Amino acid sequence: MRAATQLTARQERWLLWSLAAVQFTHIVDFMVMMPLGPQLTRLFQLTDAQFGVLVSAYSLAAGASGLTASLFIDRFDRLKALSVLYAGFALATLACGLSDTYSGLMMARVAAGVFGGVLGALVQTIVGDSIPFERRGAAMGIIMSAFSLSTVAGVPASLWIASQWGWHMPFIVIALASAAVWITVWRTVPDLPGHAHDPGSSTALQRLQGVVANTNHWRAFGLSALLMMGSFSIIPYITIYTTTNLGLKPEQVPLIYLAGGVASFFSARLWGRLSDRWGKVETFRALSVVAVLPMLGLTHLTSQSLWLLLLATTSFFIFVSGRMVPGMALLTAAPPPNLRGGFMSVNSALQSAAMGLAAWIGGALISRAPDGTVVGYERTGWLALATTVVVVWWVGRVRLHTASPAAPSPSR
Repeated sequence: MRAATQLTARQERWLLWSLAAVQFTHIVDFMVMMPLGPQLTRLFQLTDAQFGVLVSAYSLAAGASGLTASLFIDRFDRLKALSVLYAGFALATLACGLSDTYSGLMMARVAAGVFGGVLGALVQTIVGDSIPFERRGAAMGIIMSAFSLSTVAGVPASLWIASQWGWHMPFIVIALASAAVWITVWRTVPDLPGHAHDPGSSTALQRLQGVVANTNHWRAFGLSALLMMGSFSIIPYITIYTTTNLGLKPEQVPLIYLAGGVASFFSARLWGRLSDRWGKVETFRALSVVAVLPMLGLTHLTSQSLWLLLLATTSFFIFVSGRMVPGMALLTAAPPPNLRGGFMSVNSALQSAAMGLAAWIGGALISRAPDGTVVGYERTGWLALATTVVVVWWVGRVRLHTASPAAPSPSR
């Protein structure tokens, strides 16, 4: 193993912002497909079901690749794994932009999901490997802010590009941006070989068994799944409920995501710093309890006041997504370092499954009245309350590996 030194504060900042840029590009790539629906369905003469398959293909491929990656991801140096996967993602996204047929676009989206599905888990793994636990909350705050930035800037910019130069161009621009980020990643992410197994020490299935046979890992997986269950029974139906029941105009919908995205971009880093100062379990529990208020408030809201609605939705973004900051910092500490990559890959796949299940349950809990209004949305709020009660207790059962990570080798 090469001689290693700790990262300087400046190197650490560059590392985190480079990883946040990776998160930003692949989140925008995933999210932009949905608002491009009208253009794509018209161009390729698709049914709603066909377009739904096009959207879900990415998620299904991401879940499958996450489970597959858990077999071997801990064999490789983190930088090499990230470089290969991110290059594959950039090429797959470019293929999306160059596609001229539905089948070609479908194959490109599957490829993007295969590579992109592992990127999020690998980014979080690198944070766990390179940032000491006592500073990991602030680090996760920076990484999680990428989601907010993609909501505020990435998707609107992509839609504007599509309106000017067609649906192909956003994917081409994302691919070009990813190429620039790839260069930055290569220069800022250190070698992290210390986690890797002796190549002859175990088989891929034995390493996967080491991940899934650990009781503490399943406690952490349960915590992660419960977080998704509480929020994603509500999130997919926010637009439907607010436009149908609360009189929100379609052109006002972006205000929800603009206000919530801007607020959570700044609050995510605040929660990260506070979790390092107050304790990650304590901060997670506090944010989870407070998050119940906007979850219940939004799902029970009957007023058609735009300002009251924005207060509810912005608070939802701040606290519901905010609890993920200390939550993900805790999850990176659940496995030992030599199993962290496999653990995070399995966790990513289970999160995707939990999101899909939560969305299905949310859809089953609501219905339409004869006048077309949504009925039963408040039930999703009660479900969120129930899951919150469980996670506030459950988080204390997850055992943490809080020793400082092995020192990474200097960046090139």
